[in-house]
Amino acid sequence: MIKNSFIFLDRINVRSEYNIWKQGISNWDDFIGTKKIEGISSARKIFYDRQLVIAKQKLKEYDASFFANKFPKSEVWRLYETFKHDAIFLDIETSGYYGDITVLGIYDGYDTKIMIKGKNLDNRLFTKVLLNKKLLITFNGFSFDVPMIKRYFQKSIPSLFQLPHFDLRFACARIGLNGGLKLIEQKLGIKRLDQVKSMRGGDAINLWHKYSSTGNSDYLEQLVKYNEEDIINLKPLAELVVKNLKRNYDNFFVKF
Repeated sequence: MIKNSFIFLDRINVRSEYNIWKQGISNWDDFIGTKKIEGISSARKIFYDRQLVIAKQKLKEYDASFFANKFPKSEVWRLYETFKHDAIFLDIETSGYYGDITVLGIYDGYDTKIMIKGKNLDNRLFTKVLLNKKLLITFNGFSFDVPMIKRYFQKSIPSLFQLPHFDLRFACARIGLNGGLKLIEQKLGIKRLDQVKSMRGGDAINLWHKYSSTGNSDYLEQLVKYNEEDIINLKPLAELVVKNLKRNYDNFFVKF
């Protein structure tokens, strides 16, 4: 899908991208190989050609950071198929106080990495975990997780903010899946472990306070399992969302 996209070019919006596709120009090579494109001046066409040549090279180099701030937030999903094997699914838990993270979980599609306050939650380890990752995937991370991480560490984590960020909350809404993560999982039949399937965010806060006050590791273990279910379940959700969004564009290309 990334090679079918022109929306990252200067002054190209959804409507003008559609106009390009309607002319039978469905990918970067088509664009570069076409002498004249309706709605685009000759001078701007030359400028876009140069930008697409750069984009082709950056894609060949597997440089996700190049696209991080070029794609509109609503369209970062288009990068998923290209970079999904080096993506991270991230979710945090808090103590209920703004900026106070208790658990930070990361899933790379194969293994989970859990960082816990007072044990291994520090910016050096977090930066190391992010090494060579290409795409950040969250649910409501734009509004919650990323700002909280920035506040907690009281400094920027460059490797995190250089990643394209695919927030599933807004992508879900585009295909009619509204509500919180747990509600959407129920609608789609995505299962959770019996131990944590009835838990919600407030329960995670209570578990942390029980662990902090008693030192009972059972509370922490349950909290960690809850967080792991959050991050692991983001992968099938991402797959489903991207499949549905891509289907809309595939139908468009077939039509024209």
